[in-house]
This record gives sequence, structure tokens and C-alpha cells, in this order.
Amino acid sequence: MLLAGLAVGGLGTAEALRPRKRLTLLGKGATISGALPQTFSGWESEDTTLVNPAMAGRLAKTLYSETVSRLYYDQTGHEVMMLIAYGDTQSDLLQLHRPESCYPAVGYTIQLSKATDVVVSPSVSVPARRVIASTEDRVENIIYWTRLGERLPQSAGDQRTARLQNAMEGYVPDGVLIRLSTFGDVPDVAFNTLDSFIPLMLRAVQPKQLPAFIGTSLARRLA
Repeated sequence: MLLAGLAVGGLGTAEALRPRKRLTLLGKGATISGALPQTFSGWESEDTTLVNPAMAGRLAKTLYSETVSRLYYDQTGHEVMMLIAYGDTQSDLLQLHRPESCYPAVGYTIQLSKATDVVVSPSVSVPARRVIASTEDRVENIIYWTRLGERLPQSAGDQRTARLQNAMEGYVPDGVLIRLSTFGDVPDVAFNTLDSFIPLMLRAVQPKQLPAFIGTSLARRLA
């Protein structure tokens, strides 16, 4: 009877702590694709197919409500590949797949993965990661960041912590992975292109949907 009572008590506690509140930063009826213009600040785009989280396994295919893959290019010959993967539910079973797992799944080798802060304005920096992934015939230089609810985890460990914090606060949040990349054997040149592209891209996002990309606090400061 004592063991049964403890079991029932544990079940009741677990049920009481189960997250129930939805936290969605993408506006009702809005889409990631619609929030970001096809052209802005001298950049034009076309839809394309890129290395994406769905390649990491079957579960990933059910994780994302929307994925946007575009190739942006300007008149000087620069090209930036953009992948945005949005999921309206992040939980223990459904969680963002980071590029460090997606790229090896399709034959890339990760040469570098380190934390970085992308400067968007004098008062706004986005916690992100720089990654260099390569195959025998190409090198892809990547800057990406993830958002889980209002948190911007900078590593896989941070992401697990953010998921736990959201759960303890009772939230089932949405999440997004934003990845920008360019090919090139000279990382400094490639990352300079990405560092200049990202602020222009974020400023082109419709203000009401900007929190879905970088969280409410940074969106307000950028505005």
C-alpha cells in the first residue's frame, strides 16, 4: 500500500508539472516564408534544395511545421544559402536538429564548430555558432542559431537546458533553426559575407514576425 501510494503521488506530481501553456512567437496565421521578403538591400533570391534537418532521420520529418530553403545572390557575385526550419512544438520527443548532426548524416566532415555572437546593431548581438563542414570537393562555411521559446541556446547542452527550463515554467514552446552558409576555401572571406548579410536579412523581416527569428527581447531592441 505504501509503494502504491508513492506511485500514485509521483504520478500526480508528474501530471501537475506537465507543460500545458503554448508559447508561440510566430504570429497567428503567419509563416516564416511570408515574413521574409524574396528581395532586400540589393539581394535577390530563388528557392532551392539544401542540406536540411529532415536528412538526419525520420523523426525530423515530423518535427518541422515549415522549412524555407533559398539561395540569395547579389550583383557582385556573392551567394548565401539560407535554410530556416520552424517547428510549432518543441518537447522531449520533438526538438531542433543542429547542423553538427545533419551534415555528417549526408557525408560532410565537421572541421570547426564554435560559439560566436553575430552583431546585428550596436545594441543587438545574436548568440550563434560558426561551423565549417567539408567534403572532398567543397567547403561550406555556416553561421546558424536556434530559438526555443524566448531562449537562444548556443550549444547542444544549452539547448537541453533551455528545453528543461521551458518545461519547468510550464511552456510548450515553438522553435526555429536559422542557418546561413556559403561555399569557399577561405573562411575569413566567407564569414565576412555572412556577417554583413545577416543584419540586412533580419531588418528585412516583418516587425511583427521578428520575435520568431530572434526572440522578443532582441526584436524590440532591434526595432
